[in-house]
Amino acid sequence: MIENYTELREKLSQSADNKYRDFSMKICSSKHQTLGVRVPQIRKFANEIPVGKIEEFIKVTPTTYEEVLFRGFLLARLPYESMLKWFDSHLEYIDDWSTCDLFCSAISKMVKKNREDFFKKIALLLNSKKAFTVRVGLVLLKCSYVEAEYLNFIFTEVDKLSNSDVYYVKMALAWLVSECFIKYPSATMDYLLRSKLPSWTFNKTISKICDSYRVDKEEKELLRNMRK
Repeated sequence: MIENYTELREKLSQSADNKYRDFSMKICSSKHQTLGVRVPQIRKFANEIPVGKIEEFIKVTPTTYEEVLFRGFLLARLPYESMLKWFDSHLEYIDDWSTCDLFCSAISKMVKKNREDFFKKIALLLNSKKAFTVRVGLVLLKCSYVEAEYLNFIFTEVDKLSNSDVYYVKMALAWLVSECFIKYPSATMDYLLRSKLPSWTFNKTISKICDSYRVDKEEKELLRNMRK
């Protein structure tokens, strides 16, 4: 059990691995200092915090990449209403694909259980001027909203964002549409045939679909022939 934030920082420092730090810094672009602590260990530390102390830890401003991940994992342990209270503050610390995607994955089940209530938050995220806030919205759509009743909304929002020149937004768009195809191939094929996606994002979407073992060979061949 970790009693306070000073103890947390000591444990993170003791768990740091310089080789893993160097590897992480090559694939993540966070502006926060990186210590080199592996994600399972950070998640383990988050699970050691007594429930009654979680918000006390969340109030502390994270200064390292690992602390941002830790904070996201703590938010995922809160009841939905409490998580929502702290959600916007956490967006301020997300500045790379890893802190974005791991946070979204951690809260995805909670969001899915409260889809209708959280939906209004999705629209705000997608309209943000901050690239990684937009990516949070897209990844949460992918994790929690790829259902028949949300497809039209998803395709409309993807078209609105299709001209983004931000790599991590474009990748999230491709990832989201590929997930839609895997679950709803007919409806998503109809969308792809009329979509406003530029060549790069369209082709990346095709690649991601073709990477899936849940798509059969005939569909993959058809999709490959659709590349722009």
